[in-house]
Amino acid sequence: MSTQSFELKGNLFTLSVLQLLNADLSIVKAQLSEKISQAPKFFKGAPIVINLAEVQDEPLVLSDLKSILSELSLNPVGICNGSDEHNDTAKSIGMSVLNYTKDVAPSISSNTQTEVVEKHVYVPAQVVNGTVRSGQQIYAKDRDLIIMGAVSHGAEVIADGNIHIYGTLRGRAIAGAQGNDSASIYCQKLEAELVSVNGSYWISDSLQGEFWGNPCKITQTNESLELTALVKG
Repeated sequence: MSTQSFELKGNLFTLSVLQLLNADLSIVKAQLSEKISQAPKFFKGAPIVINLAEVQDEPLVLSDLKSILSELSLNPVGICNGSDEHNDTAKSIGMSVLNYTKDVAPSISSNTQTEVVEKHVYVPAQVVNGTVRSGQQIYAKDRDLIIMGAVSHGAEVIADGNIHIYGTLRGRAIAGAQGNDSASIYCQKLEAELVSVNGSYWISDSLQGEFWGNPCKITQTNESLELTALVKG
């Protein structure tokens, strides 16, 4: 018997979702191209799902949209919330049709008695002593990440929990990577290419306001990012 060559396993991955608000693809291409040009390394080859909920009733040539995304170095892997016609077209051009739903707690019958046993597991933060250089990527799985230095342009730090940077954040920081809306990013000096918390992200042009170049805390509020002073008062 030959040695087993693979295993099939279920897993969870973070995918970017392109929430399409306009079916005019020339406008979509121009605006998306401008956005990508500000952080091209972050988007290059990124798998992306197209959410068609807002354009279900508008004429849309899905194959043209797929071509545009490919031209912009994105990797369109599927659609969600499309019409039956959209779904048929997606399958014919090699894209998946995904179900996009928010997590809903399962209903529990009033007659069901469930004993819940809480188990607290302490996972210490991952600490990096020094600067994260351009081209490096640090991922702290299931815990916080502490950087005792700067994060250079072109570097990327990711954590399932919070990210603390005791230097200048010039690269990309992604907190709550596996879904954690209470995660935050703390940095001593904000000059980031991109920041993201629980899937919401801003690139540098959106960050260049009151807190640019200053210490700040970045959190997610109502599915958008919020910047506040690192120390108040």
